[in-house]
Amino acid sequence: MPEAPSAAVRPVTTVLHGRDRTDPYAWIADPDDPEVAAYLAAERAYYETRTEGLREVRRAMSAEMAARVPADEQDVPWNAGGYRYRRETPAGREYARLLRRPVSDPTASESLLLDLQEVHDAGGTGYAHEGILEVSPDGRWLAWSIDLDGDEVYQLRFRDLVTGHDLDEVVPRTYYGGAWGADSSSFLYTVHDEAWRPYQVWRHVLGTPVGDDVLVLEDLDETMELELHGSRSGLWAVISLVGRGFREEHLIPALDLSVPPVCVRPREHGVEYELEHAPGLGPDGSDGFLVTTNLGAAEFHVMWAPVEDPTAWVPLLAQDPAQRVLGADAFAQGAVLTLRRDGVQMLRVLPRDGSPVDVVPADAGGLVRLSRNDDHDQPRLLVATESWVRPTVWEEIGWDGSRAEVHRLESLGTDLAQYVVERRMLPSHDGVLVPVDLARHVSTPLDGTAPCLLYGYGAYEAPCDPDWFETGFRALPSLLDRGVVLAVGHPRGGGEMGRRWWDDGHLATKQNTFADQAAVAERLLDGVVSRIVTRGLSAGGLLQGALYSQRPELFAGVVAEVPFVDVITTMLDASLPLTAQEWLEWGDPREEDQYAVMVAYSPIDNLPPLDHRPPLLVTGAVHDPRVLVREPARWVARLRASDPARGHGDDPSSPVSPRTVLFRCETGAGAHAGPSGRYAELEYEAEIYAWTLAALGS
Repeated sequence: MPEAPSAAVRPVTTVLHGRDRTDPYAWIADPDDPEVAAYLAAERAYYETRTEGLREVRRAMSAEMAARVPADEQDVPWNAGGYRYRRETPAGREYARLLRRPVSDPTASESLLLDLQEVHDAGGTGYAHEGILEVSPDGRWLAWSIDLDGDEVYQLRFRDLVTGHDLDEVVPRTYYGGAWGADSSSFLYTVHDEAWRPYQVWRHVLGTPVGDDVLVLEDLDETMELELHGSRSGLWAVISLVGRGFREEHLIPALDLSVPPVCVRPREHGVEYELEHAPGLGPDGSDGFLVTTNLGAAEFHVMWAPVEDPTAWVPLLAQDPAQRVLGADAFAQGAVLTLRRDGVQMLRVLPRDGSPVDVVPADAGGLVRLSRNDDHDQPRLLVATESWVRPTVWEEIGWDGSRAEVHRLESLGTDLAQYVVERRMLPSHDGVLVPVDLARHVSTPLDGTAPCLLYGYGAYEAPCDPDWFETGFRALPSLLDRGVVLAVGHPRGGGEMGRRWWDDGHLATKQNTFADQAAVAERLLDGVVSRIVTRGLSAGGLLQGALYSQRPELFAGVVAEVPFVDVITTMLDASLPLTAQEWLEWGDPREEDQYAVMVAYSPIDNLPPLDHRPPLLVTGAVHDPRVLVREPARWVARLRASDPARGHGDDPSSPVSPRTVLFRCETGAGAHAGPSGRYAELEYEAEIYAWTLAALGS
């Protein structure tokens, strides 16, 4: 068997709160450094060698997953500005094409607007991820952006949809979000700094050099991130400055994007609000804004602001403490609230004339969300329902509550009747009931005999719902058909049970996240499943690292994808992506009391006992701007150094024997969430599943 990679030890010692803090692998930092690159490549080669015996299982599962994908795949169409748009992915291709035709002429030939496969192939990196795809109000121009490395730096271009050619002007560094001016001659876009914090909005006028673009707004508060969108009414551009637990919004009239943005309410820690232009929905049919806010309402409510004075808020829809209001969308015929109630995301349709209608998912753990509804005067709403055991279904919902299915994501050769899902509420260490969703094949019992893959996240008030998995129900049957139960825990720190769920799982209460997921595992092992592999990504990777440190005896294996594990080092360095913005999520280790909380759970500072280490699979990517590859690399290096066998495991011929440590580092193009492309994503999932099955002994 090959030797495990050995990282050179070059200690760097700093003093924090009067204590020495030594990092033996601080030199593992820049993946462009030849020595760092060589170390990462060695880890990838070691991973490939150690998992060679899983290749046949990987190929079989990948083939199963690919067979569920229609060769020629159609996405749900949507209407916008007099056109009907749709995306299709032709046979043999990884990426979609964007097409359209006039709504008024169903027999008209479709126009090809953009072929992302051609963009990918021309890029030559093996990776492509779209950013903005925004058609101008007059239908003439397409603003589109692409990331060809996985580092979330998007090049922005403007395509003439009459000629099919891009203009010469190219903006080399942009981020998510954009807004057209009402006359279709100018476009607002966002730019992120070297720490990947979106902090500027710029205005580009079509036909002029990019060097002449005008800075519209810049915010230097390093705890804020900037977001940008155009209102559905087409009358406003909305700039949002978002912090953890506070928000500030600015308005620019779309009729004249040269007007300076106006701040609606200055930022105030603890106060969040979000504006939605709602012409005609105010008292006596007045023009104004729906304001979703936590001002005076812990779980949020909706207020009204007149367009003449958006700062003057008055109550509109009272708070219901039993439900979290996530947002309000306005249309000519009414409004739609996105709510979270009893751990379930649902919609409440509020017609201008008529009674409210609730739209809820049929399956446990499912969700309902608004799909793409671009037109303010849409006669019917396009709504998507997602489930752990069914592919996504789209329906048109009338303002009277009538429903009609219009599209269903296909999973070929899959008998959906063979899969079931249920939700259980399991007590944590302090008696709080934690939701867990259990998906399985109907023939798989929950009597303590079946193996289990336990997934979790638990951060940022982000619910871990079925839309979390881009591969959807094309990958999961390959696991469930082999008798494995998928359990999705919803520990505190996420948003499954409302704002209180986040409040009780971040900053000083962060340990609740780890204790909740450990309690879920304990309860499941008590007569529900036989053994568990636990998995999570990013902040969910931190969850896996903490479980690996704190409760390793519970698990047959741990999959920590792009894990945030070097908590103190990262949160001390404000020059790194996301650090300053996230002091209010994790804490600021420069404060001694916050440092004490963080260092107590930081995985790199709390290695598990050598005789209680289940097999560990770690992933990372050199282009990942969210969790820099240095974090998993340094963690793996420390784990190897703390083990006389250097992570070979009890049986070096097995990739899953106890004490095995493997690091799948993406050394080429690749992103935070893995490869891009509809088949490449499935191939990656098959890799993870193959290792999981081996660790479970299945």
